[in-house]
Amino acid sequence: MSQIHPSAVIEEGASIGKDCEIGPFCHLGPNVVLGDRVVLKSHVVVTGNTEIGDETTVFSFAVLGEIPQDLKFQGEQSRTIIGRRNRIREHVTVNAGTEGGGGVTRIGDDGLFMAGCHIAHDAIVGNRVIVVNSAAVAGHCVLEDDVIIGGLSGIHQWVRIGRGAIVGAVTMVTNDVIPYGLVQAPRGELDGLNLVGLKRRGVVRADITALRAAFQMLAQGEGTFQERARRLGEETDSAYVEEIVAFITGETDRSFLTPGG
Repeated sequence: MSQIHPSAVIEEGASIGKDCEIGPFCHLGPNVVLGDRVVLKSHVVVTGNTEIGDETTVFSFAVLGEIPQDLKFQGEQSRTIIGRRNRIREHVTVNAGTEGGGGVTRIGDDGLFMAGCHIAHDAIVGNRVIVVNSAAVAGHCVLEDDVIIGGLSGIHQWVRIGRGAIVGAVTMVTNDVIPYGLVQAPRGELDGLNLVGLKRRGVVRADITALRAAFQMLAQGEGTFQERARRLGEETDSAYVEEIVAFITGETDRSFLTPGG
């Protein structure tokens, strides 16, 4: 049986899974779906067509699934999908999608969204992502698995951040970040690789060496950034380097942060 505080407002139509805990003064809209063992601490608002996966914990004053902060939004139906085992801290906001952006804002599993951070409409956030206090992820962004966004940072709309990349605190990122990249400085500069993260995940030395060589080629090789990446793809046998190549040569709406650029 789920535990629901008597002061909580659960609108007719909301679906609540097994063994959930819904604390004082929470408000769930009629199209909300909670998985099993979801915990809403207190004063949490979940509205819109919003799904929250099993074992996710949401702390006080978070607002999930509210309409997007987009003047083009005309009330069309859109969704917010949040995966399993996420920790969503105080005052976090996650907005629903828009018709022009695919209609869904999606967050994967096992993420940590620290106090006051914002995930805007149509963002796609992968698994094990950490967004630190008061960081803001704009509309249509893509954050791949294992990304870390430092506190007080801002990610410009339509930017892609590749898997395993890390963005330092108080950084504005206006262009795509390659997988495993390290970005810092107030106007986001690609300053190297997230070597600490790679080592923590147990990436073998041979792959780390290949990544470092690839970064140097991207920084200093001949031709355009995309031309260097394509040459890398022809020369490497590292799956990690191939991932960077695929990211650079894939579709994007932005330019790239480049080494030394």
